[in-house]
Amino acid sequence: MAEKKSILNKKSLDFLEKYLNNAAPTGYEWEGQKIWMDYLKPYVDEFITDTYGSAVGVINPDAPYKVVIEGHADEISWYVNYISDNGLIYVIRNGGSDHQIAPSKVVNIHTKNGIVKGVFGWPAIHTRNRAKEEAPKPDNIFIDVGCSTKEEVEKLGVHVGCVITYPDEFHVLNENKFVCRALDNRMGGFMIAEVARLLHENGKKLPFGLYVTNSVQEEIGLRGAEMITETIKPNVAIVTDVTHDTTTPMIDKKKEGHLELGKGPVVAYAPAVQQKLRDLIIDAAEENEIPFQRSALSRATGTDTDAFAYSNGGVASALISLPLRYMHTTVEMVHREDVENVIKMIYESLLKIENGEDFSYFK
Repeated sequence: MAEKKSILNKKSLDFLEKYLNNAAPTGYEWEGQKIWMDYLKPYVDEFITDTYGSAVGVINPDAPYKVVIEGHADEISWYVNYISDNGLIYVIRNGGSDHQIAPSKVVNIHTKNGIVKGVFGWPAIHTRNRAKEEAPKPDNIFIDVGCSTKEEVEKLGVHVGCVITYPDEFHVLNENKFVCRALDNRMGGFMIAEVARLLHENGKKLPFGLYVTNSVQEEIGLRGAEMITETIKPNVAIVTDVTHDTTTPMIDKKKEGHLELGKGPVVAYAPAVQQKLRDLIIDAAEENEIPFQRSALSRATGTDTDAFAYSNGGVASALISLPLRYMHTTVEMVHREDVENVIKMIYESLLKIENGEDFSYFK
């Protein structure tokens, strides 16, 4: 059997690494958006941006029928919340940051003077009372920047409200596992950019307007998607985000379902997912021999799908998820083949959508 040719090239992977290694915490996504737009520029006709930083590459901007493919650009982070008299920094979340992984992690504190390095400190095991062992909690984790007074900290440019990120960078394990912080959901922005690239390189002319959308502020409530969908007013939205690989220890498959790295994209079943659009996506996958998995989601998807679906009187929306291990840690992991198959699934689905297609159940 002939080996399948990868759709990712060196330029793609160089962009991915640069894009992931750049910090883009919720509310501070613009430097990452610039990297993303610079990569996407040869493959789109124009860009739309908004006040809070969402970015959209548009193909066929004059077409009245509008299709969105979307990911979100922001990563979880922390804020400086309090600086003690002895120079220790206490934090609050900016998004769903996991306090249990914080102790012993190196951090970047973003100031007007540049990056200030620090560490999440934690008492040595020798000094802790094991009978009263205390777990890391949001109110007991702290950052040490090597200062002994509040004044020293402030001289570094650190103040309440400074945003804090982890510096962990992209690497590859066992040739086909991509590992980094912020794969949730910088991988989404990467994958939709690759769809635009493939459409351009393969000379595909779509009969509708395509809005390649990288939304901000998903991690604090789908806020960027809420704003940008009102600007675009799309007819259709195909959203991509990450979902849990449930094969690692301490995950209840009876609750989370069985989803696995390397077994393909995950098609969501949920009230916000428009069934006829979802079925079109499944048909595209089956016709092109793209492996996929299925996931049932109660009430809401918890992704930007919900923001698009319930906007503008209702937008036919669907969710294609990328299986991921260790979500909201600094070692998030995805399988390269799943990444490529999400790109293929979105690409082939776009080629099946007809201009002006009515996904109504009552037509």
